[in-house]
Amino acid sequence: MLRDFVENNHALFVESCEDWQDAMRKCCSPLIADGTITAEYPEDIIENVGKYGPYFVLQPGIAMPHAQEGGAKVFKTTISFMKSEKPVVFDENDEDSWADLFFTLASCNHDEHLEHMQQLMDVLMNEELVEELHSAKSSEDLIKLADKYGL
Repeated sequence: MLRDFVENNHALFVESCEDWQDAMRKCCSPLIADGTITAEYPEDIIENVGKYGPYFVLQPGIAMPHAQEGGAKVFKTTISFMKSEKPVVFDENDEDSWADLFFTLASCNHDEHLEHMQQLMDVLMNEELVEELHSAKSSEDLIKLADKYGL
């Protein structure tokens, strides 16, 4: 999976984001660039956070942005990766609502989506790997981690 992020141009490393809305637009940008999603998809995510709160922050440091109602704006099923050097805070009143690792989901095929989710869970369940992802600075680092962990 990590190697796929690099090979599919779905890996992005940024210094910082202006705010969480900017983070949503940035983390979706590789998927917009290759036609996986429309340019409106990140706006759906932003709208959903307004309705439901930051529902996709899995744990402090890790977010899985996706639009719950964005199926018509998705043309391929995949996941992209973004690492922000400066963590993004979603709710100033909730110390656990920050992320620096973003795994952005796009899904239009249920079976492929389940397969991708299983691969992603394999990554996220490996605490040592997650710690190393928090320190990753480049696509080369992702390739090294892919080789080290067989991903």
